[in-house]
Amino acid sequence: MSILPIHERLAELWTIRGRRELTDSERMDMEHCLAVNASYCRELANLRNLSLLASMIGDDSWQHEICSEIERLGGVPPTTRL
Repeated sequence: MSILPIHERLAELWTIRGRRELTDSERMDMEHCLAVNASYCRELANLRNLSLLASMIGDDSWQHEICSEIERLGGVPPTTRL
């Protein structure tokens, strides 16, 4: 999984917070980053669940589409267990 700019900004704000109090603007930025990160994680989890469903019903075409979307988002598609 690649690191997104939102994750880089979260790391930066976390580091700053370890040295001093965040400004109001930085706190708002951190809240925004956390919200975007949560949305991103939910979207990836949903796609992984859909991929599992597609594999369970044997729809290889749909699963391929879902895995392509996961890769587009920078995630790693689930592995197939044999």
